[in-house]
Amino acid sequence: MKKLFLILDSNSILYRAFHALPSLTTKSGEPTNAVYGFCLSLFRMIKDFQPDFICACSDFPAKTFRHQEFKEYKAQRPPTPDELKSQIPKVKKILNSLQIPCFEKEGFEADDIISTLKEKIKSEKDLEILIVSGDQDLLQLVDEKTKVLVIQRGIKNSVLFDKEKVREKFEGLEPFQIPDFKALVGDSSDNIPGISGIGKKSAIKILLKFKSLENLYEQIESKKDLLEGLDSKLRELLKNEKDKALFFKKMVQLEKEVPIDFDLKKCRFGNYDKERLTEVLKELDFSSLLDKLPKIEKKVQKNLSLW
Repeated sequence: MKKLFLILDSNSILYRAFHALPSLTTKSGEPTNAVYGFCLSLFRMIKDFQPDFICACSDFPAKTFRHQEFKEYKAQRPPTPDELKSQIPKVKKILNSLQIPCFEKEGFEADDIISTLKEKIKSEKDLEILIVSGDQDLLQLVDEKTKVLVIQRGIKNSVLFDKEKVREKFEGLEPFQIPDFKALVGDSSDNIPGISGIGKKSAIKILLKFKSLENLYEQIESKKDLLEGLDSKLRELLKNEKDKALFFKKMVQLEKEVPIDFDLKKCRFGNYDKERLTEVLKELDFSSLLDKLPKIEKKVQKNLSLW
């Protein structure tokens, strides 16, 4: 029977919950709506998917290497509200009481850590990966063993992406081509401008033919016959914008070698202190969640298509 490794993009899930749920506070007035939504999502995923392993990945509260190399990176995003910031330690307390490891690393984003974890366990036999996030940048990690559950509106509506679902969304492109696609058309969520003059249709046409930007530029420089599919104006534009296109790809492509201390065995889920978790939930005035505490079910074959 295959085993399942559930990887949580915790900041992203928390952010979605914060904006989806109405204001909620403890008796002492501390905001808790995001933590409450996070718990609802986590407990449901544990119940439905019965993961064998779980971990969470968080953004470190500092600039990343992308900010250092590209000052405009995510520059349009407003600062994190204080009401949300104050809930991050509470989520970590919940994860700790469930004995779920949480990884973060200065200079990197949670997405980079998730990509690194996938790289570290790719050789594990009979192990499937389910990544949960509100961030579609992680779709580039989808493959035969890896799916991404993207939380959309609110916290209840989610879409499960496998390779076929990614191809459907990107009109035939493979998951690994998403960084090339975003480098060409841009990504407003990360403030990546892309190449002016290249739209979605042109980018898809280019990548269906050449597979990657590196291969495209190899063909341009060698002037091979494969370029007959591109008109001279587009060819000249791509040639002139080579450095910019490859730089933007570097900005959107996830790192695979973040230096973190990882041991899959320490992510095994199944033995948590129920009394400790109950105590933490009561501290947060989450009495309504006590009947939803994760139960360690008898393992059955998971059916991710239920989501």
